[in-house]
Amino acid sequence: MEEQFILRVTPSIAEKLDRLLSDTASSSEEQSLDLSFSEDGRGGTFVIGNEHFPASLLDLPCVVESYKTYDDCALVKTADIGQMIMVREAGDTVPDVVEYRHGLTPPMRDARKRRFRREPYLNPELVQRVEKDLLNIMAGGTVENAEAEANEQEEDGEQNARKANKKPEPAPEAKPDVPETTANAEEPERSDSDESDDSM
Repeated sequence: MEEQFILRVTPSIAEKLDRLLSDTASSSEEQSLDLSFSEDGRGGTFVIGNEHFPASLLDLPCVVESYKTYDDCALVKTADIGQMIMVREAGDTVPDVVEYRHGLTPPMRDARKRRFRREPYLNPELVQRVEKDLLNIMAGGTVENAEAEANEQEEDGEQNARKANKKPEPAPEAKPDVPETTANAEEPERSDSDESDDSM
């Protein structure tokens, strides 16, 4: 496995890199290329010739696989890429987070917000209490507040039962108006065509 990263640059820097990589650079100064980082490992400087550009190391929202081919048929996986170096122009704003919110392709735009589940809110006091109780149980002890919690649960159960018993009775449903039929309903008169149907 190789170590790889993605270098994202502005169009003007991309033209300079293209000229440098295509061996059309005229002088040796124009052919120099350097990348150095500060002590925090997240900010740095990208140098092409005599020009210096600010750079930032950002984490991608998901891992990207890179492949290599020798015959344009078979692909060989070469690395998992999880970070990107973003080179900016001198006047551009510095990203305030280390996690890049977008992916590399248009469907992954704003991927951190749209595609991934948010962290659930947990009360820190509750987490510490549960952790302490679990450690007590694992050590062979008992839960400290078990009786108080059991009483609270019983009270909640009794209140729910009272509420369930106090349900109002449903109102009787109104019956639709249906015309009453007489007990001695007469048969409808038969036409001549009905008699002819019976003969068939």
